[in-house]
Amino acid sequence: MMTNNNPNTIPYYQVDAFTTRPFGGNPAGVCPLTEWLSDKTLQAIAAENNLSETAFFIPVEGGYHLRWCTPAVEVDLCGHATLAASWVLFNKLGFTGKVIRFFTRSGVLEVSRHDNEYCMDFPAKQMVSIETPAGLLAALGISDGIVGVWQSDDLVVLVENKAIIDGLSPDFNALKVFKTRGVVVTAADEEFDFVSRWFGPQVGVNEDPVTGSAHTFLAPFWAKRLGKLTLSARQGGVRQGTLRCVIRDNERVAIYGSARMAIEGVFSL
Repeated sequence: MMTNNNPNTIPYYQVDAFTTRPFGGNPAGVCPLTEWLSDKTLQAIAAENNLSETAFFIPVEGGYHLRWCTPAVEVDLCGHATLAASWVLFNKLGFTGKVIRFFTRSGVLEVSRHDNEYCMDFPAKQMVSIETPAGLLAALGISDGIVGVWQSDDLVVLVENKAIIDGLSPDFNALKVFKTRGVVVTAADEEFDFVSRWFGPQVGVNEDPVTGSAHTFLAPFWAKRLGKLTLSARQGGVRQGTLRCVIRDNERVAIYGSARMAIEGVFSL
């Protein structure tokens, strides 16, 4: 366990979430705190890290208060940084309980360890079918093979096959104009139940390798299409990660993934 006696430094971990191999999955910064720094300082740390998300948490009665920041904004929910924070608590900070309870903007989130996997219990969300927003497909660089477009926390574009996803090269400046957290493109796959890529220049993240929070609505969507409650998923372009999603009967979704630490050190203020 890292100790910290210097008030001008905080422990820092970089954890690759949703992977078991080096340089895979989605890297997240994790900064355990004893008390909250100013919002401005948290945002500056996240910008300095320049990762899609940095997680910050402090101990509170019954668990931990957890927050997430992209390099540009604080967000309501982040899956991979929650997984990274849980890995740090279980493996570096001596957490001995069975379930970690995080108090967040999205309510209480629970994470448990199952051998080399971690299970995150998140609220399930729904998607609403919409007309394709003008300019969206051009911004994504998609000319055909579109099945439909839906809206949840993100815009979701369903395409006919994985080849379209592999060939995506979006115009990120053009994507910024859409009033949404991000844009997901998804398709069925032969190896996995579904695959996807996530783009979020609106929140300062051009492409997120693995977006756990997007699977709170992608998993229920694909569960209905495929008629199954347990699904395997892969997300990413050049850098990828894998997830296992289980639809529960209480309007929750369990998202399973592995993680590994890449960097351990201190952050100097």
